Amino acid sequence: MTPTTPRLSPHHWPERFHGLELLASAVALLDAGRHIVYLNPAAENLFAVSAIKLVGKHCDRLIGSAHGLDSALDNALANDWSYTGHNLTVDRLLGGPLQLDCTVSPVQAENARILLEFRPIDQQLRVAREEQLLQQQQANRELIRNLAHEIKNPLGGIRGAAQLLEGELERPELREYTQVIIKESDRLQDLMNRLLHSHRAMQVTTVSVHEVLERVRLLIASEYPKVRVQRDYDTSLPDLVADREQLIQVVLNIARNAAQAMNGEGEIRLRTRAYRQATLVKRRHKLALELQVIDNGPGIPEELLDRIFYPLVSGRDGGTGLGLTLAQSFVHQHHGTIEVQSRPGHTVFTILLPFKQGTTEKP
Repeated sequence: MTPTTPRLSPHHWPERFHGLELLASAVALLDAGRHIVYLNPAAENLFAVSAIKLVGKHCDRLIGSAHGLDSALDNALANDWSYTGHNLTVDRLLGGPLQLDCTVSPVQAENARILLEFRPIDQQLRVAREEQLLQQQQANRELIRNLAHEIKNPLGGIRGAAQLLEGELERPELREYTQVIIKESDRLQDLMNRLLHSHRAMQVTTVSVHEVLERVRLLIASEYPKVRVQRDYDTSLPDLVADREQLIQVVLNIARNAAQAMNGEGEIRLRTRAYRQATLVKRRHKLALELQVIDNGPGIPEELLDRIFYPLVSGRDGGTGLGLTLAQSFVHQHHGTIEVQSRPGHTVFTILLPFKQGTTEKP
């Protein structure tokens, strides 16, 4: 029988491996028999696996058998040759295939003989797309904000004139029309205030994310008693330094949209996990919060997915299209990101927030 690499927990990895913990790129170390010696947190995130479960296993458990790297691995062991493969397809155990570049390098570190560095080929495209979206959304928000300012003053004049006119009318049926003007003016005024509200100064304090989620859960349960709100919490997570009211509004807006899309019947799951070595808004954080709001509703129409966070874009009749815009604005104020994936029966909003803003590092 061929001996396998001893299983080591992350706490017992050699000291020289610990520098790889901070890398944003995914790294795996293999021994001479192609067994996994080490996976850094970025690799765990990329391949959606746990290092503890794979250490000691053959690398095929991580990258499959059709990766096209066999000769490169042989040459790294026999000849100390390095190799970079481009646009490779790797089948993950979970999460489907990946398209990535992989660099194979010979090393001599403890019992490690091969270093594999993985770079998703869509990573740079994703960063560029995020930057473009941020710029476009910032421009949209500024446009809407300026428009809201311009609308507020005439609205006040219209409402005041309607009140004066109502006092001069003797016939009750005519006063009904002035009441329509007043009520619609108030509705538009509230809409303008909501557009401007996202720019208020943050009230930062220490916040328990699960306290925020429990508040949202109770609100949804009271508004939509037929919606089941499931909890999937990692209770070991530390507190956030954040604006509590803004975080409640973020999750509440997403959950309320889900409940409305399901016509008040269905299931919403609130999920929290730790996300290590997260790059958020061009900065790398050792530890971030991954907060997901998952529902089993009809899904977001495909034609709206790319625009779902834009102001005044809504997939629901009568919707203002501001809930997700405000949620995104609040998340960005916390130096986080928000994304959505959706198909019929399964919609997931994923929010990443850094736990400690003072410990960020440049990527």
